[in-house]
Amino acid sequence: MNTQTHYEINEATRFGGFWIRVGASFIDMVVLLIPVLLISFLFRAVTPATDEMEIAVVELMGAILNIIVYWIYFAALHSSSWQASVGKKVVNLKVVDKNGNRISFGRATGRYFASFISALILGIGYMMVGWTKRKQGLHDMMAGTLVIKIENT
Repeated sequence: MNTQTHYEINEATRFGGFWIRVGASFIDMVVLLIPVLLISFLFRAVTPATDEMEIAVVELMGAILNIIVYWIYFAALHSSSWQASVGKKVVNLKVVDKNGNRISFGRATGRYFASFISALILGIGYMMVGWTKRKQGLHDMMAGTLVIKIENT
């Protein structure tokens, strides 16, 4: 098991490109599907709504709860010794800062919430991974992170 938390960033560094990151995201969505559905079901079961206003509030609270679940999942795993979510780990990607070091929970939190901006601008922030030199999305640039491809460990 590789417990390395620092990676040398140089001309030979391989960065995680667009399609491999799409694949990693797909794996993460599959991993999160059951817990998110279960939490949503339980939340709606204990907060019955009878009129339109109550339904709207329950739906909003459910959405906020989902955002919290995703935030904890990504921020905790990206800042952990794995330096990757389950999806990124499967495809041998790691999230590091610009110097190749493990990121903090705070930086991982900033990266997660910056990803909303990448999505809000018609996904262009994510598409930037396909044409930037270091394969950075807008959220990576905002958080000062890189996604690197590592050797099989």
